[in-house]
Amino acid sequence: MTAAAETAGAVPVESLSYTEASRELDTIVSFFGELEVDVDVLVARLERATALIDELDKRLLDLRPRLAEPL
Repeated sequence: MTAAAETAGAVPVESLSYTEASRELDTIVSFFGELEVDVDVLVARLERATALIDELDKRLLDLRPRLAEPL
């Protein structure tokens, strides 16, 4: 699989639910443990993982002030 094929059909990170993004990130992390990895695919998945982590982190940070508000 090429790097272009890796990103061709990817749903924008912002459109994923938290659970979907987290599951995709888990899948990518599992891929990193494989013995034979195509470097181009590795780079594409690493970039996607970085985008997923950034989006999940942003969502958690956005939620923090709302949790601190009194009910």
